[in-house]
Amino acid sequence: MRVAIVAESFLPEVNGVSNSVIRVLEHLRRTGHEALVIAPDTPPSQPRADRIYDGIRVHRVPSRMFPKVTTLPLGVPTPRLVKVLRGFDPHVVHLASPALLGYGGVRAARWLGVPTVAVYQTDVPGFAASYGIPMTARAAWAWFRHLHGLADRTLAPSSVTMESLVAQRFPRVHRWARGVDVLRFAPSARNQALRAQWSPRGKPIVGFVGRLAPEKHVERLIGLAAGGAVQVVIVGDGVDRDKLQSAMPTAVFTGALYGDELAAAYASMDVFVHPGEHETFCQVVQEALASGLPVIAPDAGGPRDLVTPWRTGLLLAVNEFESRLPDAVAHLTSERSRYALAARRSVIGRSWPVICDELLGHYEAVLSPFVRRQLVSTRHALGE
Repeated sequence: MRVAIVAESFLPEVNGVSNSVIRVLEHLRRTGHEALVIAPDTPPSQPRADRIYDGIRVHRVPSRMFPKVTTLPLGVPTPRLVKVLRGFDPHVVHLASPALLGYGGVRAARWLGVPTVAVYQTDVPGFAASYGIPMTARAAWAWFRHLHGLADRTLAPSSVTMESLVAQRFPRVHRWARGVDVLRFAPSARNQALRAQWSPRGKPIVGFVGRLAPEKHVERLIGLAAGGAVQVVIVGDGVDRDKLQSAMPTAVFTGALYGDELAAAYASMDVFVHPGEHETFCQVVQEALASGLPVIAPDAGGPRDLVTPWRTGLLLAVNEFESRLPDAVAHLTSERSRYALAARRSVIGRSWPVICDELLGHYEAVLSPFVRRQLVSTRHALGE
């Protein structure tokens, strides 16, 4: 199968969208499929982004910064999209968190008669509220309903998101979750030297991982850090970093971490807190659970599917999050061993190969019967 992935965000940006696309690309290569990525270039003021990823061609489109909309560069679709897609001749187009570039992608695919699978991954109406954008939630929903209505299938990452999309009259919505690397993110990555560096007085370590941007609401940790009972560690970078460092002078800010360093950071925490409610899935919560961390998150969005209250962590009402956070942390640190074991067990069966095989099933479901028969014949001819 030939799969063209139109990604609203991709490397060098590191976030939930780009990480998911990377995992899908790895699985496509491993299972013998061809792939093409169409993604934003870096802004004109920065070095050009790579045109190849792990042997896979990445076609870049111009990007622009829209600070009032997002901290990430947005790709601007061009007429060349049709030519690029026609040249690759995909069986299916995967739209990763489609917005501006994704809209161009779905229009080009429809013009060429190629089926599309749109992965809804960003709570844009919620983000708009966080950034103070005058665009109303109703207008945002109307735009994305139109965009996803052009796709043959929309995939929602959590039950809460799926319910929201159905309530907003999005058509053809199906569930597709996210995988987690349970070998990399594991309790065995715990680093005592790192813990001593972060918390020389031996205070429990409460951590956050993610972009430091308005929609993540990291400012909800300010009171916890000021209380002095725990050591707060913030892993990540973004436009809010300077402001947050000024507000939390006792917190440790590591900057963005990746790979084994990130895994060690997770595992070296005692409790993980994700304070933002605008998450369609929340991959960092899943990585924290795999690392054996009890999790505190808002009782909203994707974390509802991931955190089992009083077993793997706690879900707090959004309007009470800051006031209830210190007591929640105290409870989880006092019973950490029990929660940690249950946290790890809760995600063991969610490997990326399993999740990506489900995605291939969604791809095949939107193909025409003729194309499906062609692909089956090809697999038989190859002895697969």
